[in-house]
Amino acid sequence: MKYPLLDHKDREFLISLLEDMAKRWLAHDGLWFQAVEKELGMEAAIKIDAAAWEKFSKVEAERIKAMLGLPDNGGIPALKKALGLRLYAFINKQEIIDVDPNKIIFRMNDCRVQSARKRKGLPDFPCKTVGLVEYSIFAKSIDPRINTRCLACPPDEHPDDYYCAWEFWI
Repeated sequence: MKYPLLDHKDREFLISLLEDMAKRWLAHDGLWFQAVEKELGMEAAIKIDAAAWEKFSKVEAERIKAMLGLPDNGGIPALKKALGLRLYAFINKQEIIDVDPNKIIFRMNDCRVQSARKRKGLPDFPCKTVGLVEYSIFAKSIDPRINTRCLACPPDEHPDDYYCAWEFWI
């Protein structure tokens, strides 16, 4: 086996490992962002973050697509599967609402970043600029026919039961 430390580990352990690795990735992302923000300011940090997410979203989508063997024009069903394997899916609470066979609404019900800020008494992180890049690139990388629209994302107002919501359709 390539990873001898994982020999004979049960499913529960492996899922816990996935969650921990996703948390480590998110911690790195947050620390990187804070370092750029400290050096260059919030506006520049968001601009640079959006550029990084443009590349990462494509890479993440392509890797998930290949791993699952999703077809090139798999439509909304392929996107639903892919959204379930994003790194965020292992650490955030999210839901997908089927509107019709060619349209879904994706909601981030609990976001670790936003929840941590809320616990600290801080306002929502204004992630909409980055989210517009991230979600549209991810969806188009799964199927270029998929369109993306933001329904709500900080700094937008949002209800208590989700932080952001995105509509995807063909």
